[in-house]
Amino acid sequence: MSSYLMRSLMFVPAHNEKLMRSAAKTDADVLLFDIEDSVQPVSNKQLARDKMLELLNEGIFENRIIFPRINDRESGQLLQDVLQLSVKGIEGFMYPKAKRGEDIYFFDKLLETIEYERGIKIGTFKIIPLIETASAVSYINEICTSSERVIAIAYGSEDYINDLNGIHDEKHESLFVPRAIIANAARAHKIYPIDTVHVRVKDLEDLETNLILSKNLGFEGMLSLNPIELPLIHQYYSPTEEEVENARKMLYLSKKAKKEGQGVAIMDGKFIGPPFVLKAKRILEKNEKILNKYV
Repeated sequence: MSSYLMRSLMFVPAHNEKLMRSAAKTDADVLLFDIEDSVQPVSNKQLARDKMLELLNEGIFENRIIFPRINDRESGQLLQDVLQLSVKGIEGFMYPKAKRGEDIYFFDKLLETIEYERGIKIGTFKIIPLIETASAVSYINEICTSSERVIAIAYGSEDYINDLNGIHDEKHESLFVPRAIIANAARAHKIYPIDTVHVRVKDLEDLETNLILSKNLGFEGMLSLNPIELPLIHQYYSPTEEEVENARKMLYLSKKAKKEGQGVAIMDGKFIGPPFVLKAKRILEKNEKILNKYV
């Protein structure tokens, strides 16, 4: 499983210097500098690359996790994106509109060629495929296993619904099936599932409704469009103090029972089976990542 903390992944248009400087001051776990959909007209894409490199060299994103969302292989922009942005300070790339595993395999080999030519360790740059087509949902397991660089997959609901010719209903019921499929596939292949953006940015009550469902489905984090969403997103994707305390107690009792030759430990009148022990370990691991972020 990835060592990255990925509760929140926030999109920032990379041609907008003001927004990028503001993003550097936010608490987002991952910054997704966008060179794709939010950068229009096409002439602004070079501006976005240049501006990103300028601010990286300035040092305002030191110790931040940065994944630019690049353009797809059919855009005519992909080669320039990766040639210019495969540099120190970039952890990897979000690849949009993946349709099948071959898209990610192709991108993997492109990155490998650049790494080889520049003397960079092969596999340095990671990949987060953005699942936003009906084909991608159908071939989700293929995409998850197409490259060892893939550390997470993210759901892009608006493009997906458009590709499906469906409707994003008020209760988000049309998003449920792909959400469940994406979360299940990611967890099956030991990578992080990242939930879709919440398009009603200022409706924090609706955001909370989505976060409850998202956490129940097993998502690790969520894509974000605005810093106003970050406190709630972090609240729901972070263990509570009670969860951390219970996890520590559970592991202590489990180790004690094992040491004393007992089959299964009991906590608050309930058996502590292997699934509970595994979950407790995950809670403590995530809590440690959060603590390390703020050291």
